[in-house]
Amino acid sequence: MELNNTSALVTGGASGLGEATVRALAARGARVVVLDLNAERGRAVAESVNGVFASCDVTQSDQVIAAIDAATTMAPLRSIVNCAGIAWAQRTIGKDGEYASAHDLDVYRKIIEVNLIGTFNVCRLGATAMSHNTPDEDDCRGALVNTASVAAQDGQIGQVAYSSSKGGIVGLTLPLARDLSAVGVRVNCILPGLIDTPIYGFAPESEEFKARLAAGVLFPKRLGLASEYASLALELLTNSYMNAECVRLDAGVRLPPK
Repeated sequence: MELNNTSALVTGGASGLGEATVRALAARGARVVVLDLNAERGRAVAESVNGVFASCDVTQSDQVIAAIDAATTMAPLRSIVNCAGIAWAQRTIGKDGEYASAHDLDVYRKIIEVNLIGTFNVCRLGATAMSHNTPDEDDCRGALVNTASVAAQDGQIGQVAYSSSKGGIVGLTLPLARDLSAVGVRVNCILPGLIDTPIYGFAPESEEFKARLAAGVLFPKRLGLASEYASLALELLTNSYMNAECVRLDAGVRLPPK
């Protein structure tokens, strides 16, 4: 699938995996709409690639539609990469055995709402816009790449909410691809491992923490790069024979229980 002279949406595009993907798409000739809640950083990223920033909560359909409209105004929307997400760590029950200390149910709902429902919301609305595109030589009208996590398969202690949400994205992949095959829209999913993004911070103790994480990686024994995620995302977008796949990007790491 050709990216040049098309438009693209990247959620969570102001930093980390999303920012790297924005820059990779722009380098291939796409006009990119950067969706994020961080307006200052999002605008800066968008301006640096001649793109457009859209302040967007992915669970709010009106905001997602506004971002889609901004993309289609520039060029046919062919690509969507969902990187927006939030994390949380809490064990299912508290040490004191009291009901009140069990996992916060509102937090669990929030994680599912943003990570899973938000991803699906962007997919359902974005694919609707893509369905109006003129198909290419493979009858493809567009492609979606969603972001899960190795935690979907190797969820650690305290990750019940996060792993549930990411496991849902993995489970979404095949039926969504089957649904959207009727209009020529492909769907794939990346399960990143330990990627070096701003989520870990920049202080000296952060570097020590990242070094400990890297020690458990099989090979190469380091954290992944956001640019490596972006490279895979572009391959999944442009390779027209990639569909309904969930691909781990983790250098062979398998997360231990804790």
